[in-house]
Amino acid sequence: MNQERIYQVLLGPHISEKATVVAERSGQYVFKVATTATKLEVKKAVEKLFEVGVKSVQTVVVKGKTKRTRHGMGKRSDWKKAYVSLEQGQEIDFADAE
Repeated sequence: MNQERIYQVLLGPHISEKATVVAERSGQYVFKVATTATKLEVKKAVEKLFEVGVKSVQTVVVKGKTKRTRHGMGKRSDWKKAYVSLEQGQEIDFADAE
């Protein structure tokens, strides 16, 4: 996987209350990823970018909310997030990432 595709697959960490609880309890990290990204691409991208071992990847497609605007009903875009479990004893430090 080339460097350009890594940055296309991983859009950034997803910081939320649920993501923080999951990280503390089970050591999983949540990333916002491209909607076309596969689990294998996410695994390779995290391993290459953060230099850690990935045990498993679970993906979820988050459906965009329907919102009322002054022009009628609108819809936010769908997006995809990935829950990444790391090998035992490894962690990701987002401040130290390239």
